[in-house]
Amino acid sequence: MRKKIHPKNYRPVVFKDINNEKILICRSTVETKDSIQINGLDYPLYKMEVSSFSHPFFTGEKRFLGKTGPAERFKKKYEKYNNINKKK
Repeated sequence: MRKKIHPKNYRPVVFKDINNEKILICRSTVETKDSIQINGLDYPLYKMEVSSFSHPFFTGEKRFLGKTGPAERFKKKYEKYNNINKKK
């Protein structure tokens, strides 16, 4: 193996899902600003918006976000022109 290519700050880091407060501890080199104490030990803390604990693909729940796709937006935008042509 090649020497001097591995990062120096490879350490245990707490990844916290801010949607449901679940945590995962694994080794990482991610830069963090916060820290957290778990079982009397201080760990660097990285806050995530989405993880496998909260993503609909992994949880199996279906969510409607209220966003429409490009086809629906196009139809809504130009339906007034379609109604004018029908009146003639």
